[in-house]
Amino acid sequence: MLSNEVSRPGDTSAPSPPDLQAPALGRRMACWLYEGILMFGVVFIAGYLFGTLSQTRHALDNRHALQAFLFVVAGIYFVWFWTRGQTLAMKTWHLRVVDAAGRPLTQARALGRYAASWLWFLPPLVAMAPFNLPPGEAAVLVIGWVLVWAVLSRFHPQQQFWHDALAGTRLVNSAPLSR
Repeated sequence: MLSNEVSRPGDTSAPSPPDLQAPALGRRMACWLYEGILMFGVVFIAGYLFGTLSQTRHALDNRHALQAFLFVVAGIYFVWFWTRGQTLAMKTWHLRVVDAAGRPLTQARALGRYAASWLWFLPPLVAMAPFNLPPGEAAVLVIGWVLVWAVLSRFHPQQQFWHDALAGTRLVNSAPLSR
């Protein structure tokens, strides 16, 4: 019967999704830091390419265009890797990003996750924009917010980061995907 072949919510005969338990916060944050180190290289190469192609002679020339370009380059990097399941840092730390049901991300969902992931940095940057804070104070504010945002995952029912909840995604434990 066709009705028996369709899986329903709560149906125990349907194949169960992979373990959707959130990895430990320490491992997720270690992966986050490693991702930042890898992004340094991506941003460096993209910035060099932008500066060369635009013939920028001074660091503050074309600053907003450079920021927009780097935003797009980072988006392409993350969306491309997330639709394949793992970034390079996620492979190292044995993490994988999936949708709420445990399936691979679509490009639209990965793009939504990229937009939501800016909640790691945007709130403190917007809050301090009207003030001309010295770099040290600005760094303390941003690092403080990052720590608060990470700890807030403890209040999510599945211990996921809130940007993942907003995007309908989740980080799960996984060995590196092989091709």
